[in-house]
Amino acid sequence: MKKVLVIGYVWPEPNSSAAGTHMMSLLNAFKAQNWDVEFATPAQPTEHMVDLADFGITSQSIALNCESFDEYVKAYNPDIVMFDRFMMEEQFGWRVDKHCPNAVKILDTEDLQCLRNARHEAHKGEREFTTSDLHSDIAKREIAAILRCDLSLIISSFEMELLNEVFKVEPSVLHHLPFMVDLSALPEQTKSYQQRQHFMTIGNFRHAPNWDAVLYLQKIWPLIRKQLPQAELHIYGSYPPPKATALNSPKNGFLIKGWADNAYDVMQSARICLAPLRFGAGIKGKLLEAMIMQTPSITTPIGSEGMHSTLPWPGVVTADVQAFADAAVFLYNNEAKFSEAQAAGGLLLNTLYDKVQLSAQLIEKIDSISSNLDAHRMKNFTGQMLKHHTMRSTQYMAQWIAEKNKKLD
Repeated sequence: MKKVLVIGYVWPEPNSSAAGTHMMSLLNAFKAQNWDVEFATPAQPTEHMVDLADFGITSQSIALNCESFDEYVKAYNPDIVMFDRFMMEEQFGWRVDKHCPNAVKILDTEDLQCLRNARHEAHKGEREFTTSDLHSDIAKREIAAILRCDLSLIISSFEMELLNEVFKVEPSVLHHLPFMVDLSALPEQTKSYQQRQHFMTIGNFRHAPNWDAVLYLQKIWPLIRKQLPQAELHIYGSYPPPKATALNSPKNGFLIKGWADNAYDVMQSARICLAPLRFGAGIKGKLLEAMIMQTPSITTPIGSEGMHSTLPWPGVVTADVQAFADAAVFLYNNEAKFSEAQAAGGLLLNTLYDKVQLSAQLIEKIDSISSNLDAHRMKNFTGQMLKHHTMRSTQYMAQWIAEKNKKLD
């Protein structure tokens, strides 16, 4: 029986974020192999964190820059260590290498932080994003972490191409793993076109692309409302700040609803999901939830990126404000096109997001690397070189901080 240690950036919140949902899918995929799974994180507990014990997963709080992790990881002695985002690999990777050198190291990128950051900077500068924006310190850190690991999970087909073509990362250390959907649990029937009303969007307010989308909707919504004066836009998401709740305007049908107890329920009650995302990375959980609940969506090229390959989008994709509004109104009023979009969403789920197929491919890849770990690492000389040199500086900095903390105590 394999032992898996997952080092999390945050406690999983599957009802708050797509990252939380994806993490739980991975943990459950490991548990389905009858592997022992422990989740450890230096993060503080949160209001909406899931109770991992309900899933047969043990948990542990760990400290940053502290030798206590050394004793902990030696005692647990995992066969596989998965880092949740590159920052956790930077912090704990060298300690894992030192004390558990034969453990397979996996990096779950969630989405490429360097891509998201580069697009955000371009957006703030009111200019077009270019690949030169990617050559940042964050990119150097993130790509180095990818190379130091035996396998990195990449959620978007666009990001796979980016890593291969721009950063020249060896394909053998990458694995494309989009969201895993349990097709057997999909609802056979959701609310009908006639039973649905209004528009909706959903997303954690702490996530910058989601907050920007809410601000952008303030420009788009009046164009929709002009054509549909009785329509409302319901905006859901965890952790709404005062600046968000201040936007609530019943008079204009612009309603900040905040936390949704069940995202699927509010998704299927709406006729259309709006996701005007202007920057970001990875693939978008809200748009996958829309497909699952058979809710057509209007989004941008950033929103649909890496999500549908060559298959038709279950709604409309456009970057133009007026075209976005017109598409939303047209789809809202056209039952035949609404049904076509629903069918497109079902095709996408069955073709690209089948949990059974995706989890089997992942486990097969992990088992293959585990069985041939030395040979696998021999092919990745750059990663071994980075471990030898780059991680020394991280190690010494961590040890210096640990000594400093001892003196403060």
